[in-house]
Amino acid sequence: MRLCFLAPADSIHSKKWTEYFAKQGHEVYWLSFGVGGDEIPEGIKFYLIKKFPLRPLRPFSYTVNLRKILSKIKPDIFHVHQVWMAGIMGALVNFHPLVLTAWGSDVLLIPKSKLKKPLVKFALRRADLITCDAWHVQEAMIKLGASSQKIKIVCFGIDTKKFSPDSEDENLTRELKIQNCPIVISLRSFKSIYDIETLIRAIPPVLKEFPRAKFIIVGEGPEEDKIKNLAKDLGILDNTRFVGSVPNEELPKYLRVSDVYVSTALSDAGIAASTAEAMACCLPVVITNTGENERWVKDRESGFLIPVKKPEILAEKIVYLLRDENKRKKFGNLARKKIIEENDYYKEMAKMENLYKEILEKIHERKTNFIF
Repeated sequence: MRLCFLAPADSIHSKKWTEYFAKQGHEVYWLSFGVGGDEIPEGIKFYLIKKFPLRPLRPFSYTVNLRKILSKIKPDIFHVHQVWMAGIMGALVNFHPLVLTAWGSDVLLIPKSKLKKPLVKFALRRADLITCDAWHVQEAMIKLGASSQKIKIVCFGIDTKKFSPDSEDENLTRELKIQNCPIVISLRSFKSIYDIETLIRAIPPVLKEFPRAKFIIVGEGPEEDKIKNLAKDLGILDNTRFVGSVPNEELPKYLRVSDVYVSTALSDAGIAASTAEAMACCLPVVITNTGENERWVKDRESGFLIPVKKPEILAEKIVYLLRDENKRKKFGNLARKKIIEENDYYKEMAKMENLYKEILEKIHERKTNFIF
């Protein structure tokens, strides 16, 4: 198949999605607007779409050049990621078959704008097939007018071969000075939606029980200075490792040196990629009970679900897990089993490949019936 994707160039999700189909032998084109495109997988042709200067509204300003590129490529499938703005651009160029993947906030938050809601509904109507990775996102799209028959649940998937339990990286433990210490890790970025402040406030009570515990905090973002200043004020800098942004390829070794994974997000769509990656590495997780996390983590059986903005409860669950190695192993094994069964990258992308084939077969059948 000749597949053309319109997806953010700076997203690991886009990279993984396009890379899979290129490795399967399909002819893959990756289009994006804005910035990015520095790390394009081998065998993929990349186009950075430029604005057409006479059109002031953002979704409209790219469509002239997008239409030109599509007429040149002539793909079998045009697959756009994120309803706003890519989905609207895809709907405006009126290329079919059009596959649209919602990422979460593009249908949960953006449609609250009276100006943007009609455009989101327009994009959903124009798509021939819609995918998302969460049932409540599916329900939100149906409320916006999308046909339930068009929508399929397809997760972005975790590479469970790469994210798997393995021995610790001794170089990393020496570099971070965390040898023979209980380790708690967070992979969410420094944005208000991820509420890293709650994790920082949970650290002092954990240290009362485990004075040598270390907290690895991966990520960057607008609240980074605020969070680091809070850690300084609480006197926990010696026990905290702010390691900045870490490439996805390097994340498994950070997870393998850790004992407990934490996510304090105020909101999630489907399961967060970082949470699923930790689960795939057999880590017990303590995460907030938001979105559809309860579909993925069974409270007190494969992890803990906690209320948002409750550092004292978070600390309690971390301490519980650090005290009980058998419980950590049990939770972690069940967590990995869940990801392998329902969120494996290779299974989910194979599911998507079959959906592409189905939609092309339907188009072929319609054309054949029309001829006869």
